[in-house]
Amino acid sequence: MTGLLGFCLFMAVAYVPFDFFGKPVDQDQEVWLGFMLTGRAAKATEPLHWAIYAAGAYGLWKMRAWLHPWAALYAASVALGMLIWGVRDARGSALYVGLAGFVPFALLAVALWRARSRFNTR
Repeated sequence: MTGLLGFCLFMAVAYVPFDFFGKPVDQDQEVWLGFMLTGRAAKATEPLHWAIYAAGAYGLWKMRAWLHPWAALYAASVALGMLIWGVRDARGSALYVGLAGFVPFALLAVALWRARSRFNTR
C-alpha cells in the first residue's frame, strides 16, 4: 500500500502536472484500456488520470473504505489494458510483453480486492 501511495503521489503531484502543462499538445499521449490517444484527445483525457491519481493518493493516505473497490478495479483495467496493448501491437513478440504487464497488475488487482479489511470502514 505504501508503494501505491508513493506512486499515486508522484503521479498526482509531479508527473501529470508536468505532462499536462509542460508537454506540447502534439507530443501528448494517454493510454486507456490499451488504446493510445494522442494530441488533443490525450490532453482532454489527462485530467481524468490526474483525478484518479489524486483520489488514489488521498484514499491510500487515509485508507478510505470507498477506495477499496475502485483501486482494485483500476488495477484490473490497467492489467486488461496491458493485455490489449500486447494483442494490438504489430510486433509479433508484443503479446509476451502484454502478458508480462498483465500478470503483475492482475495480481495487484486481486491483492487489492482481498485487502478490504485494511481500508477504514468509517
